[in-house]
Amino acid sequence: MTLAIVVAAGRSERFGRDKLRLPLGGRPVWRWSVDAFLRHPRIDAVGIVGPADLGLPALAYRVDGGATRQESVYSGLRVAASIDAGALALIHDGARPFVSDSLIDRVLDSALGHGAAAPVVPLFDTIREFPAARIVLRESLRGTQTPQAARVSDLLRAHETGDPEATDDMALLASIGIRAAFVDGDRANFKITTEEDYAMARALTEETRTGIGYDVHAFSPDSDRPLMLGGVHFPGEPGLEGHSDADALLHAVTDAILGAAGLGDIGVHFPPTDCTWKDVSSLVFLQKAGTLIRQEGWSVVHLDATVLAERPKIVARREEIRRSIASTLGIAPERVSIKATTHEGLGAIGRGEGIAAMAIATISRRGD
Repeated sequence: MTLAIVVAAGRSERFGRDKLRLPLGGRPVWRWSVDAFLRHPRIDAVGIVGPADLGLPALAYRVDGGATRQESVYSGLRVAASIDAGALALIHDGARPFVSDSLIDRVLDSALGHGAAAPVVPLFDTIREFPAARIVLRESLRGTQTPQAARVSDLLRAHETGDPEATDDMALLASIGIRAAFVDGDRANFKITTEEDYAMARALTEETRTGIGYDVHAFSPDSDRPLMLGGVHFPGEPGLEGHSDADALLHAVTDAILGAAGLGDIGVHFPPTDCTWKDVSSLVFLQKAGTLIRQEGWSVVHLDATVLAERPKIVARREEIRRSIASTLGIAPERVSIKATTHEGLGAIGRGEGIAAMAIATISRRGD
């Protein structure tokens, strides 16, 4: 039997708040490692050491931790022994959310062959020993990670009779004469210890999506109707026919943003059957779309839009359009790209019957 024990009972004293419960990519930090072991085909059961509300139906057990990491691991091992004292146990820190299947496999394979195993990573920075600031040769140094694996019975004996000053499970085993094998670790399998570590973890779980928008409007027969594109007025040009101000460019951009976030389209939120939106500026639609995606945790990374029209000429006022869109969404103008092209005389657009626009929106959501 192979059993994983996730240790999630720490008090996060160095971090300053309970880091294991912090949100990360839609899950608390501790769930990442638990889920990794639950889905791994070579892990038969998963137990957790931590508060009662960390228990999951799929777990083999949940047990309270102790005042120190050693005490917490020992609590988990005693329950594991009641299940199968001969089982191979992988002990893993719940603050290491990015344990990979390949790392689990390497540790398992080595532990099965040598009796105990742990992953290690090389150190790349120059290492100094203080207060003398003496340089230590890093070539002989390694950072030790989890999961660390050995038989439950051996680990229990090490905890009961080994060196109480040992800082991890492999050091405890060494103190009773059991030497572990070491395998290549994974730099992505870092431990969240500081706020900077948490920020890096959030960045690694950042979600990015794209959405596409397209809109087309015919020119209006009403000579008094203004032409609006990107929230900018083009005087002397015929306006577009539509329920609102018929700003085809903003409609395409708004649809792209809503679509990227999976929030429907402009017709769902601002239906042409609703008199509320009669002749309203399409900047209102864009602003509301921006608010909707922010409420879901999304932010606009970039917008790329193209106007398809024989007239008017867009290039001379492109910067105004960029600033209009950027200001409405609360983003930098550098995140907005506006292009224009003609239809070379082909089709309704080429015949000058109207204007079309297409847009691609890239949005992101941090891992929390």
